[in-house]
Amino acid sequence: MKRILLLVTISAFSIAIWISSCVHKPQIIITPANGNYPDSIASILITKCAGSGCHNSKDYAGAGKLNLDTWEHMFQGCSFGAVAVPYSSTYSSILYYANPDSTLGTKVYDPAHKFTPLTTAEYYTLFNWIAHGSPDRDGNIPFASNADTRQKIYLTQSGSNLVAVIDAKSKLVMRYIPVGGSGNGSQHDLEISADGRYAYNCFYAGNLIEKIDTRTDTVIGAADLSSLAVAGQAGWSILYLSPQDTALMVSGYYNGYLTTINTSSLSINHKMTENAGFGSGLIKPHGITGNASFDTFFVTEEFGNVVERITFNCTGGYCATPISIDGKATTWTSVPGLTPDPHQVEMAPDESKYYVSCQNTGEVRVMDAHADTLIKVITVGAWPQEMAVCESKHYLFVACSLDRTNAATGKLGTVFVIDYTTDTVVKILNGDFYGPHDIAVDNQDGLLYIASQNNFNGGIPAHHCIAGSCNAGWYTVYDLNTLAPADNIRYQVALNPYAIAPRF
Repeated sequence: MKRILLLVTISAFSIAIWISSCVHKPQIIITPANGNYPDSIASILITKCAGSGCHNSKDYAGAGKLNLDTWEHMFQGCSFGAVAVPYSSTYSSILYYANPDSTLGTKVYDPAHKFTPLTTAEYYTLFNWIAHGSPDRDGNIPFASNADTRQKIYLTQSGSNLVAVIDAKSKLVMRYIPVGGSGNGSQHDLEISADGRYAYNCFYAGNLIEKIDTRTDTVIGAADLSSLAVAGQAGWSILYLSPQDTALMVSGYYNGYLTTINTSSLSINHKMTENAGFGSGLIKPHGITGNASFDTFFVTEEFGNVVERITFNCTGGYCATPISIDGKATTWTSVPGLTPDPHQVEMAPDESKYYVSCQNTGEVRVMDAHADTLIKVITVGAWPQEMAVCESKHYLFVACSLDRTNAATGKLGTVFVIDYTTDTVVKILNGDFYGPHDIAVDNQDGLLYIASQNNFNGGIPAHHCIAGSCNAGWYTVYDLNTLAPADNIRYQVALNPYAIAPRF
């Protein structure tokens, strides 16, 4: 009997040990002393910035929501977006706050920002670390993984000759791409190939169309259109890619040309002017849309009431047919408050109709794409500019840059949401905008990006000056499902964010 009891006791003890070994205890996360930073950076950020009452896991909510206790936390940003942009020290705001001497670069003075000042040597250590990609202690560069598939949003900085690359997962600026070089400025449009491999960037002041590799985020080539400039100017405005990404069309605002470019060789395919129907060229052409066959296009001419139908299949190569979008005699002269002055044009997904933003009259005009007749006039806010389609929700978004009906105090501009199946306004977004110009629909993540130029009437004060200017622009992010802000962050960027497009 004792032997049996002994066996039972041993078995029970063994089972108890086995059970206890299978219970999942709460994981204890210990922040490494070096925060996964290289030692030289850890000695600066952890010692001088992530101390008690400042940028650490305990207190960061009261410190601009910036947590610097680890490398991973640093690249989650703060209440105004990214603080460090790998390879872009000039546009990394953490350096502005850490700068001990304004002669070294941009310096932000914030009396509430209390920390032990950096030495000049420490400042340059931090500066050079960001300039070399901000690697962790093992050499990993932020946002460098999954280069082929990472969802990104591309945003031109028209006042800075930069393209900001936004990581869709974090919504933060992950890179700035220098563009243009000498003699080119004021990026006007940016389009991305359907396969997400390349982005194309044109300049209103200049004669290049650049090709960007979206895996490396570097400029890999450019088409030189200087031979088409008139008195040195062309005003290259809007880009339109063929469905197969083999050709790229661009409108020349000053020279009146429509030009197509081979996207592989970056050579000029066609100069569409002075052919049948064109006479001496189009008059201030701007917006472009077309059909899936890439043989019929609708092009806005910015002053008056005309959209041109352009076709390839006629004598002379191309034909242009002027279409009055208000039913009146065609005119290429603007009359304040009367002529529509068509700015941009967007094709409906089924190609049955197209939408024209009319900046002079605060309207979107809906045109039959086959009969070239007016279907409907939709009243929107003042100075409607760019538009974007969300097929999953049947929405057409319209950025109204100068709409002063924005209910948010001190803001300027609205975004109208139109159901393109009924051509009715379903909502007006009154948000943290100041001169919203362009919109990007990220269907992959269910988000809407809205870029605010912040340059009308001098703009409003940004969170901080950036690279010597105090009216930096920003973007805000909305949820496509709720049409409400995805967060309360004003993601500050550089100067005059203008054109924006998603990678996928």
